[in-house]
Amino acid sequence: MEEIKIIADMSDTRIDSWISEKLSNYSRTYIKKLIDNDAVQVNGKNIKSNYKLKLDDEVIIRIPDPVKLDVEAEKIDIEVLYEDNDILVINKPKGMVVHPAAGNYSGTLVNALMDYCGDDLSDINGVIRPGIVHRIDKDTSGLLVVAKNNVAHDRLTEMLKTHDIKRVYAALVDGVIREDSGKIDAPIGRHPVDRKKMAVNIKTGRRSITHFKVLERFSENTFIEVRLETGRTHQIRVHMSYIGFPIVGDEVYGRRKKNYDTGGQTLHAKILEFEHPISGEHMRFEVDLPDYFKRVLEEVRGL
Repeated sequence: MEEIKIIADMSDTRIDSWISEKLSNYSRTYIKKLIDNDAVQVNGKNIKSNYKLKLDDEVIIRIPDPVKLDVEAEKIDIEVLYEDNDILVINKPKGMVVHPAAGNYSGTLVNALMDYCGDDLSDINGVIRPGIVHRIDKDTSGLLVVAKNNVAHDRLTEMLKTHDIKRVYAALVDGVIREDSGKIDAPIGRHPVDRKKMAVNIKTGRRSITHFKVLERFSENTFIEVRLETGRTHQIRVHMSYIGFPIVGDEVYGRRKKNYDTGGQTLHAKILEFEHPISGEHMRFEVDLPDYFKRVLEEVRGL
């Protein structure tokens, strides 16, 4: 453990902001985590993140030793669309889990990133999710941005919160949507009975907004474009099921009758657009539909 002692050189400033300036190699998120875990003391006492400094306060910061990641690097091919010193943009294949969890400690995107990047990944989300700013489900394909350092991670996270990262998906749903476009504004939270599922939950859910636009109608299905305004777990899948048009192949929120062999939901993250977290450069990425999705569309068009 590293112990850092600093005497406050200003007053009436929040301690989390002050420490972030003094220790610029650590993110503000990490500093807040240290304060919440009582690893920061002022004049020998634990404080909160909003503590206002007084001149000559003695601040002691205890930086814990890095925790060794139990997950192993694996040589797994990943499609890297863009890379620089701060970020990666990945086209994730269908069937790949983003980060390790119970039952999936190998074969994940994180295992692949650890091999590809070595130590050049942010650690804000803990040792089990290095570099992961946002995720898409195992059976959802498409674009993800990965942070290679904590400053980039912090800024990307803030951009997600302020809806400054544009994320557009392609989806095939059951049923024929008559409206050309629509907005779903319904709070999402844990399912009241099945805790493994999410659901529209008026009482405890967080505000969730999804926009959709019809691209093509078929006899029993609709091909749509979906834009996320918020980013809740399973948001598109829950919202489309909620309005009666579940994603084709969705084994959790979809219809039990299976007309097509999809291997999971037909949902693809096709556009990712944002300002580079360090340079500020405008960046836009778009990937084509994967082969499985194209085959399903051809089958639907042939009915």
